[in-house]
Amino acid sequence: MNMVAIAWIYVVLMMSAAEAVSPRGSLLGALLILVFYGVLPLAIVLYVMGAPARRRARRRAEEQAWSARPAGDGGSHAAGDAVAPEREEA
Repeated sequence: MNMVAIAWIYVVLMMSAAEAVSPRGSLLGALLILVFYGVLPLAIVLYVMGAPARRRARRRAEEQAWSARPAGDGGSHAAGDAVAPEREEA
């Protein structure tokens, strides 16, 4: 997928350069070509294509966090007696 992205950026850069040096072209047109034909569509495609990898990474992180939890009742309080013992007078 990275090779396709690199090739597409190359094509868009060449289109943008041709627009910039053309007698009827302009730098603004070249910039718009670069953004709307290159950067924006490529960002969307790479984001969508990267979704499965992000999902796997999130699951892996959750599994590691779950396995790192200490054994017990799952609460965040310290283990011990719920009620303090009553003090006896001697």
